[in-house]
Amino acid sequence: MRTSRKRDFIDAGSKKKPGGNRAFAIAQVEGTDLLRPRELALLGRALALRGEAVLLIGDDRLIPCSDWDLSTRDAKPRAYRVTIPEVGGGRSVTALAPEVLHIVTGADVATPYAGQSPLRRAAITAGLLHVLESALSEVYENAPLGSQIVPFPESPDTDNEALSRGFRGRRGSVLLRESVNVTAAGGPTPQTDWSPNTITPDLSRAMTAEHVASARDAIAGAFGVLPGLLNPQTTGPMVREAQRHLAQFALQPIAEIIAQEATDKLGASVALDLITPLQAYDQGGRARAFATMIEGLANAKAAGLSPEAIKAALAFIDERG
Repeated sequence: MRTSRKRDFIDAGSKKKPGGNRAFAIAQVEGTDLLRPRELALLGRALALRGEAVLLIGDDRLIPCSDWDLSTRDAKPRAYRVTIPEVGGGRSVTALAPEVLHIVTGADVATPYAGQSPLRRAAITAGLLHVLESALSEVYENAPLGSQIVPFPESPDTDNEALSRGFRGRRGSVLLRESVNVTAAGGPTPQTDWSPNTITPDLSRAMTAEHVASARDAIAGAFGVLPGLLNPQTTGPMVREAQRHLAQFALQPIAEIIAQEATDKLGASVALDLITPLQAYDQGGRARAFATMIEGLANAKAAGLSPEAIKAALAFIDERG
């Protein structure tokens, strides 16, 4: 089977700039010197936007690939034809599967060799946000925000059509139009004249702010970011908990996938740790747990418990045994 993976982007997602690449750039790597911060940052961005990344294993470094074709057997990649980006245009290289690092996330059982970005898994929400942003940009570009219409007494020399054409998209302008009330010569000015009426669009009725916020929170959730992190009223503990959640449940599993692929292709045991560099753990909780454990060991020693009994007690409280 042969398939092609050429720039599988989403229009709404191509404008986003996820921050996972910065987290991968500071990951602790053991077992290889090829996964340097630059390559890890490229990996993180590619996985966020495309759900997969391909790097050709060179003599002394990993070479990122922009496009690639692959052939499979038993749903496993067998050979690649990759495109390496160059200033004067990309060049194609053919390589076997062991010569390529292919990181895949969010894969479907029908195509286990192809990844899916979080935005593709939340395509409706991403599309909705794109439509909302486009509509709001058109409103702010063309709508006469902060402008007013002021009726004034009849003036037959005024060209209302010219006034209307010149009023489009002008901010903070005042449009003078003839009065709708006709009065006799020498009569009093109608009371509605010289009473300005704003023509700023009422976007609150369309609930655009609520829709944008809900779509943004859904997209953040697809990337593993807790929506509470984007709340203006968020607190320090919430920020720390959101960072721990992102590192432990979103980024570290991807790091394990990268480490497994690197171990299989580079011939060495590779490990990636994102939790320690990001300090994505409860330091205060660890300190309290350590103090409690020391106190418990001292009490166990004072009670005359055997090492076997202490080990059994520690295994009881540790789910891994």
